[in-house]
Amino acid sequence: MRNTTVGATAAIAVLAGLVAAGPAPAAPAASVEKKVTKTASVHGEARISYIESINDDIRFTIHAEQTPFTRPLFPQLPHGLPTDARGTLTFSHTPQGGATGWAEARVDCLVTSGRMATLTAVVTKSNVEDIGARLGISVQQGAKDEPDRLGFSWGVVNVDPEHVDENGRLLRPQSGTCMAAAPFTTVIKGGFKVFHAEITKSPAQPGAAIPRG
Repeated sequence: MRNTTVGATAAIAVLAGLVAAGPAPAAPAASVEKKVTKTASVHGEARISYIESINDDIRFTIHAEQTPFTRPLFPQLPHGLPTDARGTLTFSHTPQGGATGWAEARVDCLVTSGRMATLTAVVTKSNVEDIGARLGISVQQGAKDEPDRLGFSWGVVNVDPEHVDENGRLLRPQSGTCMAAAPFTTVIKGGFKVFHAEITKSPAQPGAAIPRG
């Protein structure tokens, strides 16, 4: 009991400034390690429900990560774009009683906003798409009890009435980088994880000409 009383009295004296406290502990040294900046990404695989093919088995797998300024373009963009990306996109579409159409594509662009991402990928292998065609995909990660959603740049979107062949048949225009429709289908199995990150400011380009209208 005596030791407890003395300890309590000393503590009160220190707080009141009557007894000099020991030297304050040194502040931790500032970390010299550079913080790792996370980049935008989207990953996952899912089966979707598409109103135009409601009973078909349609699946998408996406693994995409933003890699800013890694794809140099024409002289005006020697560093590439802040939305440059890498990764893979695959899809398959199996109609009831029919053969499966499929494609594999290399991701070249990704941009995010909150729970939503748009990306494009260039076809490398397929039995239904032209090699080199750019496909646009949008993903919305669901919140709480909402399902994920996905959109793609063919079917009911990306139609140009003036873009026809010699027989008057509609041709699908090429999608530009990161261009995709709103996510108009619903994920019914699986899902996607979107990580949002702001795009990186373009690096200085000394001597670059300013485009004129």
